[in-house]
Amino acid sequence: MHAQASSPAAGSAPPGGSGVHVELAELIELRHRVREVPLFSTPHRRSPLIGLHHSKLRGRGVDFDQVRVYQAGDDVRSIDWRVTARTQEPHTKLFHEERERPIFLVVEQSRRLFFGSGRVFKSVLAAQAASLIGWAALHHNDRVGGLVFGSRETHEIKPRRNKQSLLQLLDRLARANRALDCATPLPAEAFSLALRRAREVLRPGSLAVILCDERTLGEAAEQQLSLLARHVDLLLLPLFDPLDHALPAAGLLRFAQGPARLELDTQDAALRQRYHRQGEERQARWQRLADRLRVPLMPLDTQGELVEQLRQHLSLRPGAPA
Repeated sequence: MHAQASSPAAGSAPPGGSGVHVELAELIELRHRVREVPLFSTPHRRSPLIGLHHSKLRGRGVDFDQVRVYQAGDDVRSIDWRVTARTQEPHTKLFHEERERPIFLVVEQSRRLFFGSGRVFKSVLAAQAASLIGWAALHHNDRVGGLVFGSRETHEIKPRRNKQSLLQLLDRLARANRALDCATPLPAEAFSLALRRAREVLRPGSLAVILCDERTLGEAAEQQLSLLARHVDLLLLPLFDPLDHALPAAGLLRFAQGPARLELDTQDAALRQRYHRQGEERQARWQRLADRLRVPLMPLDTQGELVEQLRQHLSLRPGAPA
């Protein structure tokens, strides 16, 4: 049961948008912020995300370059033991990133995301994050495509290395976002079906970026993510709102969904504690999944600014150049 969504607090929405719905022009403008977040490596800088991700996935998505004498600071997991044994001197393998790597954005736009108590609705945050990552991938000369799911229709764009393909995906994303309201259908198992489709279309070495509501993860979806992780790299970005984790002591709250009605006494401390524990368990489930699959987990909060949250996940100092 979900409460009727309300607009973000006055003045908290980003410039040029209400925070409730997103426009294509806003998603296109995010291309100017790519340099603020080093999501992918450049010739002069290695992304912290690459260090977290690819090294743990046995080099998938990177090509072997050369072997050289081990230097202080090299990753011990990259030591070439055969050459080391032959020369009696430690040697390490060097890799460079695969060119035109397929990046596939799996983005939820469902009624579940049509809510926000902070700067923007979760559905808007998902669209903005997908756009920023898409522009970053294109800037890195990767092929970009994706799949938008969550309503009656699923929109899929094949990964290509051109601006037109990304614009087509962003247009589909913006349209799905603007169509959202409290009456939008919420198809069962839409997430697991989207993940199954990603398994069908992605080749080994691709990167699947998952942007969905924190509450979307169920047993079927978790199984599909585990299967997907066997063949492609994953980046998990579950989205949440502060009210998903904690109820305010605001007295009697009335919720409505169609003909159904629900009342909650938020002054009940035991009720608020149970609600908080449910939110903590959802977070813990994502963390357990990420740990088991050995993939990066970067939760996004409607209360925070998108670029700053990504920079924090990548352990960049505030104001530090990307």
